[in-house]
Amino acid sequence: MVPRATYRVQFGKNFGFDDAAGLAPYLAELGVSHLYASPYLKARPNSPHGYDITDFNSLNPELGDEAAFLRMIEALEANGLKHILDYVPNHMGVGGADNPFWLDVLEWGTESVFADWFDVDWEAHSEYLRGKLLVPFLGEQYGAVLAAGNLRLKFDEGAGEFAVWAYDVHKLPISPLSYAMVLESESPELKELGQEFGALPRSRPELMGRAGELKMQLAKLARERGEAGTSLDAAIEGFRGITGTAASWNRLDQLIKKQHWRATHYRVAADDINYRRFFNISDLAGIRMERQEVFEHSHRFVKELVGKGIVDGLRIDHIDGLFDPKEYLLRLREATGTAPYLAVEKILARHETLRPDWPVDGTTGYEFASQITQLLVDPEAEARLSESYRNFTGERESFDAVAHGAKLRIMENEMASELFSLAREAARIARQNPASADFTENLLCRALKEIVAHFPVYRTYVDKFETPEIDRRYIRWAVAQASRSDSELDESAFDFWEKLLTGDLSAAGRAGYNQQSVTRLAMKVQQFSGPVMAKGFEDTALFRFNRLAALNEVGSSPDQFGSTVAAFHKENEHRAENWPRTLLTTSTHDTKHGEDARARLAALSLVPDEWASMVAGWSRILRARRGDVEGTAAPTRNDEYLFFQNLIASWPVELTGAHSQSLSVPAAFAERLLKATVKSMREARVNTNWVSPNVAYENAVGEFVNDTLNRRRSETFLESFLPFQERVALLGVHNSLVQTVLKLTSPGVADIYQGCELWDLSLMDPDNRRAVDYELRRRMLKRVKQGLGNGKREWIRSLLQNWQDGSIKLAIIHLLLEFRKANPGLFESGTYEPLNCYGKGGGKVCGFVRESAVEAMIVIVSTDARMHAASFEETTLEVGEEIAGAEWRDLFTGRVLQVQGGRIRLQEVFGELPVAVLVAPETANRKV
Repeated sequence: MVPRATYRVQFGKNFGFDDAAGLAPYLAELGVSHLYASPYLKARPNSPHGYDITDFNSLNPELGDEAAFLRMIEALEANGLKHILDYVPNHMGVGGADNPFWLDVLEWGTESVFADWFDVDWEAHSEYLRGKLLVPFLGEQYGAVLAAGNLRLKFDEGAGEFAVWAYDVHKLPISPLSYAMVLESESPELKELGQEFGALPRSRPELMGRAGELKMQLAKLARERGEAGTSLDAAIEGFRGITGTAASWNRLDQLIKKQHWRATHYRVAADDINYRRFFNISDLAGIRMERQEVFEHSHRFVKELVGKGIVDGLRIDHIDGLFDPKEYLLRLREATGTAPYLAVEKILARHETLRPDWPVDGTTGYEFASQITQLLVDPEAEARLSESYRNFTGERESFDAVAHGAKLRIMENEMASELFSLAREAARIARQNPASADFTENLLCRALKEIVAHFPVYRTYVDKFETPEIDRRYIRWAVAQASRSDSELDESAFDFWEKLLTGDLSAAGRAGYNQQSVTRLAMKVQQFSGPVMAKGFEDTALFRFNRLAALNEVGSSPDQFGSTVAAFHKENEHRAENWPRTLLTTSTHDTKHGEDARARLAALSLVPDEWASMVAGWSRILRARRGDVEGTAAPTRNDEYLFFQNLIASWPVELTGAHSQSLSVPAAFAERLLKATVKSMREARVNTNWVSPNVAYENAVGEFVNDTLNRRRSETFLESFLPFQERVALLGVHNSLVQTVLKLTSPGVADIYQGCELWDLSLMDPDNRRAVDYELRRRMLKRVKQGLGNGKREWIRSLLQNWQDGSIKLAIIHLLLEFRKANPGLFESGTYEPLNCYGKGGGKVCGFVRESAVEAMIVIVSTDARMHAASFEETTLEVGEEIAGAEWRDLFTGRVLQVQGGRIRLQEVFGELPVAVLVAPETANRKV
């Protein structure tokens, strides 16, 4: 079943299966067809998001048991709903004591049956890591943690197993081959067992089986609590030292050195980590989904859910993290059939399109959110906003330069180990042929770093079968830019990398290079470039280049300042022809600003001169109040500029309007804003960061934020801020209604993020994952429906006048969802035709017709919030002679509009709202 519209919910400890079951009647009444569920497979305890899966084949017990899950499914079915599952194939949660596969690898090393399931470099260059797995979960240097007694040997009486526990949180299993060292005891039984452990066979099947038998014998002895049990306690105690005395922990240190893992300070991960991670997050370990046994194991449960019709669709998380995305998707289709809806989390660059040979319905919609925002940003304001940003902050770099520097920084720090590993492998390949044998690891590392820093897309898709021409162009472009950027490097190194990344290095006629090695490394580089783009572009550059934060989103292009109606139509036409089932979203759990906060930020481009004046004035007022006459104290001008934007974007609606001057700022809002401010500064990695936070700077900024929101200390500031904020908020309401209507009428499947049927003024996560007040929304939907039934036009007018509670947005969403439900063919396969506008302000109107064999609608929105009905006095929209004389009814107000001479007068269209969806009555004389 193709979704009509989806509603995304975030599962967690405060929202489980029974909560979702209780939500089903409301979602059905709202008008969506599918619950869009965040991951609900078993994850690490207290997971805030569910992406740290530890078991692909069981439900997360924190969300409820199997009975609760079935109650959710029954409630959805009873209300005519299906659901889509957010599935995570790239990585698993590790660390702690919850992932049995990871723990087995720690225990047995390369002998583990799961050693090849995780993407581990067992031949790491460092001798101390060869054959070992680095575990970077210590808060201090290993020696300091050991001496402090935060590494302790413990015995699991039930399983008969020894493990070292770090901070009593992270379980680090002891290899059974080392048990003899622990069981050196006066107890004859323990000593004999220790000898048997020491004599374990080296053949894997026999080794595992015999070790299991001996563990059970050891557990039995311990449970009997005889002489052996007492001696075992004493043996374990012998590995404990005196807190603060390093030498007293030598026995434990010697035991640890014999293991298949090495526990280290988390900062060591940047240089020496030898397993692939999700980006730079060490407790999310990449898995080798390209291996058939890994795929079959991890998809057994979800395949069952799809086969039974319980899951109707899948959202594939981080598709670019996989070794071979296309091959994975083909396997997935083969395993689940053609029935389930399939969307991939794929972030497309501005000039990039989704691969047409992928067997999917589309993406998760980041690109649509960007296109909507660009449509609402006025391109003519670029020069003035750029100048005000430069003048206030002193920042002069272009966004491309900022992004390039941020990606280099990520590769030189958080992801240096992955870069070094790829360079080592490249050097091994280079030595296969005399022509490249002199390339050193350092030379190849420098060249690769520049190439990846200049990549114009997240990744390419070279595989063992082909190198698509578009990927050749991306690689050639990146290599050319890199060679110009670092002219000191010999061009032959860049030429080597170009041939390697395209697979041409081992093509016919190039003797000496192993084709399998070349192809594998090219594909590993592809897995590397995506995380570098994500961490460098999304999580660093977007917090450094703060010209207009509305453009700083996942899937965005901050260097592009606004777009035209014609460009928006072109994207919609492409979508209608190629991806009519793709998701369309305006908010997700990953967006930096909620959709309505972003709509306010886009409105700043409509008042660029006032914004520049206001920011300068606010800064003078606040800094003077703090005694910072020179303006040199924290925050920096760039951080301050972003703070003012966030303040405008998230300012509560209840503090907007006539009575706002007398109300105190809620403590909860102040806390949210402060947390978002600190996080944005750490992400920027300029004045503070996540690894070594600059506490003094963060505290100083915190004082600035708190003073700003304190009415007693900032009365003058608020007198200036509140009137301007109200104006921007009203412009933002206009923008919000426009993006809501376009999302629900453009080609694709509309997605509503949890709670966003009302105003969403959230900042970045975790702010956008706050609990949603669904009881409030139930009451408001009931009230909205009653009002619509008692006189639509007057009711809509009333809702717009009292916009603060969000009812106007809820009403429009509900009306459009009900219309989609009543006219499925129009949205599933209807045509898309842009309409031309004539007269003053015509370039600020987006209009289009969607038509099926029996259904039609005309969508018209004003993209410039400064323009009102009177602005369009002499402006018309051409809809065609074939519907001349037909009466069209506005879905929102119920008004009937006449089409005369194939045109509609826009002054009449925008008489009540800046948006209109016109529907022809069943008896209308129109071409079908």
